[in-house]
Amino acid sequence: MTATHVTPAASAAQGKPAPRSVSESQSEMTEVILPNDTNTLGNLLGGRLMHFIDLVGAMAAYRHSRTHVVTAAMDHIDFIQPVHVGDLLILKSSVNRAFSTSMEVGVKVWAENTMVGEYRHVASAYLVFVAIDQHGNRVRVPALLPETPDEHRRYEGAQRRREHREAESERRQVAKLAPAGHGSVRPGR
Repeated sequence: MTATHVTPAASAAQGKPAPRSVSESQSEMTEVILPNDTNTLGNLLGGRLMHFIDLVGAMAAYRHSRTHVVTAAMDHIDFIQPVHVGDLLILKSSVNRAFSTSMEVGVKVWAENTMVGEYRHVASAYLVFVAIDQHGNRVRVPALLPETPDEHRRYEGAQRRREHREAESERRQVAKLAPAGHGSVRPGR
C-alpha cells in the first residue's frame, strides 16, 4: 500500500481536514536529568523516561491534529542504555501515520554527556494517540503525507503495527471469555 496524494482543496471539499506533512508536526524536547529523576544507582527511572516519551509524542500528535489528544497505547518501547544524572535527554517525535481519529507517533531518545560531547541512542517507542474534542468525542485527523523514503518506510510500518495491535486486542478479548482454568495463568491454591 502506498500513500496517495490528496490536495488540501480536495480534502476540504470532502469535509476532511487538509493533509499535513511529517515535518509540520515533528517535535523535540530536552531535559536535564537530576537526582530526583533517578534510582539509587543514579540512572534515570524507566517510568520517568516513559513520561517524557509520552509528552513529546503528544506534542507531535497535537500539532498534527490541532485538537486535544489522549494516549491510547504505548505500543512498544526499547530501553537500550541507561541515562545518568547530569545527562541531557533529547527526545524527538514524529507522526508515522494518521488513521481516521488516531495517529501512530514514533519517538527516539538520545542522551548527551555534555562533559565529553558524546551522544547515545538510549530508547525508542511507538505510541498511539486519539484526537478528541473538548467533550471527549473522537474527531477526524488530517491524512499524513510522507515525503522522504524514511517517512514512507515508517508510514508502511505503522500500518503493520496497527494490524498487529488489532490482532492482539482480539486475542485478549477471546482469552477473557475462556472458561476458568483455560488461561495462561493458573488459579491459586
